[in-house]
Amino acid sequence: MTADTLQIEIQQTQKSRLQEVDFNNLVFGRNISDHMFIAEYRDGQWQDTRIVPYGDLSLSPATAALHYGQAIFEGMKAYKNAEGEVLLFRAVDNWKRMNKSAERLCMPTIPEEIFMGGLTELLRLDSGWVPSQDGCSLYIRPYMFATDPYIGVKPSDSYYFIIFTSPVGTYYAKPPRVKVETQYIRAAEGGVGGTKCAGNYAGSLYPAKLAQEEGYDQLIWTDAREHAYIEESGTMNIMFILNGKLVTPYVSETTLDGVTRKSIVAIAHHWGIPVEERRISVKEIIDALKDGSLEAAFGAGTAVVISPFATIAYEGVDYPLPEVKEDSFVAKVKNYLTDLRTGKVEDVFGWTLKV
Repeated sequence: MTADTLQIEIQQTQKSRLQEVDFNNLVFGRNISDHMFIAEYRDGQWQDTRIVPYGDLSLSPATAALHYGQAIFEGMKAYKNAEGEVLLFRAVDNWKRMNKSAERLCMPTIPEEIFMGGLTELLRLDSGWVPSQDGCSLYIRPYMFATDPYIGVKPSDSYYFIIFTSPVGTYYAKPPRVKVETQYIRAAEGGVGGTKCAGNYAGSLYPAKLAQEEGYDQLIWTDAREHAYIEESGTMNIMFILNGKLVTPYVSETTLDGVTRKSIVAIAHHWGIPVEERRISVKEIIDALKDGSLEAAFGAGTAVVISPFATIAYEGVDYPLPEVKEDSFVAKVKNYLTDLRTGKVEDVFGWTLKV
């Protein structure tokens, strides 16, 4: 079975909600497209692949995912080029990472033909939902969760895999103010920090809420052992321009292997810019902020793409960062990624897929 031969039952909506959407004022995650793709895992195999109108699910109160957290997801985007064609960016990388998460959480892996076949068919059906406005895109949410109506503690025998989409605009209206977290942790060695499982995000909400009450937008997560080394920022990978080099924490079992992150690293190498993927201490960054050698700090992720920080706070002190200049690496790579994803420049990396 291939993506081209995958049998998908399609039930189209009787009434599209597309006309209700103001594409010039999109709020992230509020508008959901007309249809969703569903596949069910039962009796040891994936089956009942279908596209149906987006709507509520009927689940047992004993559904395993609600009790024991067997739930994983991905985040990716589709764009339109000047000809109105829909382009996907590095979707196969998201499929591979989702299966890595599945394996860690004792969930069945998803065949490529189901992930990519369901995704492309869904995007063809809902292509009108892909924005063409500058700075906008179609956010894609594939996710899987355990569905056994049984509350014994064990891996579920049944699962739903679902994909739905949402037209979105800019995630942050302005550069975020971030605070270095020195009490709470996102992940520890031996845990599930390298997966996109729901529990990682649930655990981050409280410390993020405390930071927001202090006037910050997000956190910089540090290591669980010493709080001395930088790992991620909020729901993003974190990157620095330090002494003319792109410096970023290396991918480990406590950090997510971000698709945007590795795209930026590949582009930097392609442009001949020095890159260091290594351990980065909080002290090194604070010292660089003090002596002016830190040119920029930014988050990188599917939702935000690239988000330069306005301020980094540490131990009660706010350290402002300079505004990003148009000729800086941060501005150039953000514009280049946008042009790449929208087909405005040649894709020398082979990352985009025409739907």
